[in-house]
Order: sequence, then structure tokens, then C-alpha cells
Amino acid sequence: MLESVDHPPSPEFRFCPVCGGRLASFNLKASEPERLVCTRCDFVFYLDPKVVACVILELDGKILLLRRAIDPQKGLWVMPGGYVDRGEVVAQAAMRETEEECGLKTALEGLVGVYSYPGKTEVIVVFKGRRVGGEPAAGDETSEVGLFPPGQIPWDEIAFQSTEDALKDYLRNHCGRRENGP
Repeated sequence: MLESVDHPPSPEFRFCPVCGGRLASFNLKASEPERLVCTRCDFVFYLDPKVVACVILELDGKILLLRRAIDPQKGLWVMPGGYVDRGEVVAQAAMRETEEECGLKTALEGLVGVYSYPGKTEVIVVFKGRRVGGEPAAGDETSEVGLFPPGQIPWDEIAFQSTEDALKDYLRNHCGRRENGP
């Protein structure tokens, strides 16, 4: 018999998606985190991370950033990107999101990095991209498109830690430049 853990299950998920039974937290293996398990049918509900795909683009020697028009972090700057849909290729999602958010068709030229943080559900995959079509324009989740020389990136107005980390890695590894960040 499984031994239940002494705290309530995730407030996000309380019922089994298979049979509707109540979910409870259990330790299935000592080396793994607690899992939500259905108390009726024993279905294990894995709380997997959500994948985000992003692109860093340089246009005429300037880094393209987007001012967010939505929460979270509305009004702050990010690189183009968004969630990968189930069954979607990560690279395709990065190109799709870039076109949706700022009107640019892109070709990917390599991986900048993969970023994850303690307590966060997202895993962020960042590519280096090259414009192959379109003109920069604000999409429905973007209030403004900005082009910043590497030494003038608005570090105090960056929305997410992953954006800051990816930009620093990009500038260091792909441009041969050091950022003037915090």
C-alpha cells in the first residue's frame, strides 16, 4: 500500500482526469518527488514542466525586444517567444511565436541555451534567429517593438530572468561582446 504524504495535493489539481476520484500526494520512489495519485484508480498524474520557445534576433546590429502588452510582466521587455503546443516541434514553435508576436519570419541558426529555475514550471529554450521575411510590428501580445544596440539594452526593464540570462549568453557567445548589464 502506498503511504500518503501529510499535506494536501496541488491546489491546481484535485480530481483524477481518468475516473474523477480524489488525487492525493504520495511518495512512489524515495529518489523522486511526491506524485499526485488517484485514490480510486491509482492513475499517476505527473505535473510536468511547460516548454517555452524563444528567439533572439539581431537586425542591423541591434537586438530586437518586445514590450509585453499582457500580464505577467506587462510593460516590460522580452525576446519573442511563447509556449510550445503539445505535439509541436520546439523549433517550429519558436518561429511561429516570433511571427505572431512581431511579424517576422525567421530561420533558426542555433541554440543559445536552455533555462529553468527552482520552483518555476517553465523550461525555456532560446534559439538564435535570422530574419527571412517581414517587417517588425507589434502583435496582439506586444505593445511595442524595440531595437537596442547591445550596450543599450534596458536591463532594468527586462520581464523575466530567462530573458536576461539568454541575452547575456547571446551577447557573450554569439556576438563576441560583453553586455553592460547589471
